[in-house]
This record gives sequence, structure tokens and C-alpha cells, in this order.
Amino acid sequence: MSTTSQKHRDFVGEPMGDKPVTALSGIGETLGKKLVEQGFDKAYVVLGQFLLLRKDSEMFTDWLKDASGANSRQAGSCAQCLKEWCDAFL
Repeated sequence: MSTTSQKHRDFVGEPMGDKPVTALSGIGETLGKKLVEQGFDKAYVVLGQFLLLRKDSEMFTDWLKDASGANSRQAGSCAQCLKEWCDAFL
């Protein structure tokens, strides 16, 4: 099993609230800027996309790679982060 980053653990460990998109695991400043330009400025907006894709990690990672230019590792990290958050809070 892979280890998770502190950023991942921090995000999954508490309610999402009004966190910026860059609070998501795998999303740094560069990818965050690209997502903000497309209207995905908050973590909950990206969560909405994850839910629209029926929490399908593969479909979400494909979308995130297309939308932001994320690589497979970054997109997978974000998908796992959102999945674990959903498991804990939904």
C-alpha cells in the first residue's frame, strides 16, 4: 500500500468547507491555476465533478488530466483523496 502525503491526510481528516482547489492532494499551484481558469476554484467544485462522474476514479483522473494537464500520479492522488474524503464524510 502506498503512503499518503501530509496534505492528503490533512484534507481527508476534516470537513472540506471553503478550501481552495490547491488543498487537494496532487494539485499544486500550477495545476490549481489551470483549474481556477476553468471555474474549478474550490475543492468542493472539484468534488462536484468527482460526484458527477459517479465517484469513478478512472473517469475522474482522465477528466483531470484533460482539464489541467495533470500527470497520472497527480490525478490519481487527487482521485484517491476525494474518494477517501467521500468515504469519511458522505
